[in-house]
Amino acid sequence: MNAEQQLQELERVAEQLRVEVSYEPMAGLVQGTGGLVKLRGQYRIIVDKRLRAAERVNILADALRRFDLARLELPAPVRRLLVRSEPAPTPSASAPD
Repeated sequence: MNAEQQLQELERVAEQLRVEVSYEPMAGLVQGTGGLVKLRGQYRIIVDKRLRAAERVNILADALRRFDLARLELPAPVRRLLVRSEPAPTPSASAPD
């Protein structure tokens, strides 16, 4: 599975979790390449749109690891991406706080 395919699969995972993914220019006062935010009670993953697919995959995977993914059916390569360096599970069954 190439980086573009991984990215599409991770975007599907985010959709299943009802987490919006957006690609924005991260310039000016904003520093970094992106990550998970909670805005008005909704989770969102914001990614610098200038990044290559492989870098976007890393940011999405890092953000999605914070959710309970046990009940989702995921392709094996995607599950491996999400298990790699997985942090401790969060208390919430559906989303982190």
